[in-house]
Amino acid sequence: MSGYAFAMPRKEPSHAPYSPRSRKVRILATLGPASDTPEMIRALAEAGADAFRINMSHGNHDDHRRRIAAIRRLETETGRPTTILADLQGPKLRVGRFKDDKAELRNGQRFVFDRRKEPGDATRVALPHTEIFEAVRAGARLLVDDGKLVLRVTAHDAETIETEVEVGGTISNNKGLNLPDVVLPLAALTDKDRADLTFALEEGVDWIALSFVQRPEDVAEARRLIGGKAALLAKIEKPSAIDRLEGILELADAVMVARGDLGVELPPEAVPPLQKRIVEAARRLGRPVVVATQMLESMITAPSPTRAEVSDVATAVYDGADAIMLSAESASGRFPREAVAMMNRIATSAESDPTHYARVHFTETLPDATTNDAIARAASEMARTITASAIVCFTSSGSTARRVARERPIVPLLVLTPSMRTARQLGLLWGAHAVRTRDVHSFEEMVGKSKRMALRHAIAKGGDRLIVTAGVPFGVPGSTNVVHVARLIGDELDRHRTS
Repeated sequence: MSGYAFAMPRKEPSHAPYSPRSRKVRILATLGPASDTPEMIRALAEAGADAFRINMSHGNHDDHRRRIAAIRRLETETGRPTTILADLQGPKLRVGRFKDDKAELRNGQRFVFDRRKEPGDATRVALPHTEIFEAVRAGARLLVDDGKLVLRVTAHDAETIETEVEVGGTISNNKGLNLPDVVLPLAALTDKDRADLTFALEEGVDWIALSFVQRPEDVAEARRLIGGKAALLAKIEKPSAIDRLEGILELADAVMVARGDLGVELPPEAVPPLQKRIVEAARRLGRPVVVATQMLESMITAPSPTRAEVSDVATAVYDGADAIMLSAESASGRFPREAVAMMNRIATSAESDPTHYARVHFTETLPDATTNDAIARAASEMARTITASAIVCFTSSGSTARRVARERPIVPLLVLTPSMRTARQLGLLWGAHAVRTRDVHSFEEMVGKSKRMALRHAIAKGGDRLIVTAGVPFGVPGSTNVVHVARLIGDELDRHRTS
């Protein structure tokens, strides 16, 4: 829903206003052992992190609770609504254990996966996932240990899967298994995921990331369990999800290009065009899109990235991604703050390129035939035509802000909302500077608040013009129907300085 809802007046925050980011793409930093203290979390935010990822695959609930509390304390101290994303582990497929903890497989040999409980050897190993036996087919590939070993199915029945080793090597206890050629009848949420989801919602996280999505039904089930308590991001990391991308995008609030797992299940050369395809599809539908994994991988152990990594980050910025993510670089690397600062500098440099605006608009995002979309398109065009300083968007749910951001306007988007939940969730939205503030009840109050907030947050100065969007009459959801040009004049500057 869009529009602006009535609520009881609320006292404005007493802390000093926080400055907007100079860049429009957002930075999502993963927390972990290297970024576990309140001091380091603050350092990452000061270096440029707009949002924080809590990886439910590692650590326990006490660890996560402590990190979430530190983020919320920082949010209170700075007044900047801060986004928290809880990333569920998803169904992890693993082989069983071996008598000697490992075995050597040779190219061309026969190797069997079965349902026996005995420890494995160089000829067989247990596979504790009955769903695989039901879904596998002859000719399908089984990738072990992130694709380091490749085996091809030659025959199978309800108890065994016979394979030929195409790429051999050492196979050891509980190594991960991928089946890129098979759609598995696995629930997207395991028992662990359900427990983690309940915990994350109780702690008030803003986004839930759903791992290993294969089909739209996976997203629908997660939405039902979330029950509107958080926004839902679908991670695209399996080939089967690509085949049903449009359906997944329709049901998700955002998507992530999870290149690490995509690169395991697909040839490496297939990942870059898929990244562009996913980003373009998400942008057309107005869904925030995050590009993730291995962006500054060398900074896990080195204080500076490779030139190829710098170009990789810049490419995501030129493609118009809403956010770019650091994984191990900020979670367990030796230089977490430096990695965030480097990503910030790369993104800022790319956005300063005179060709950036044109490159971002290579992707055509046609508006739907609605008043809301027409207003969003008009606001973006007006801001560019009259050289406005910002677009000010009044919204309760964030829908209007997402519509405007889809247009990738040339100016920042100042989002004014009475909802802290909405303000926090917009931390993954391109160009949005969200401020929680009191409701307005008249057109004059709307214009006046737009000017005051633009001045207070240093988004505009005397003589600048603002494009203001809202819904009139106020309090009617989905009624964004006004676009207004406001100019800041000297008397208003004087009143702001003395207020």
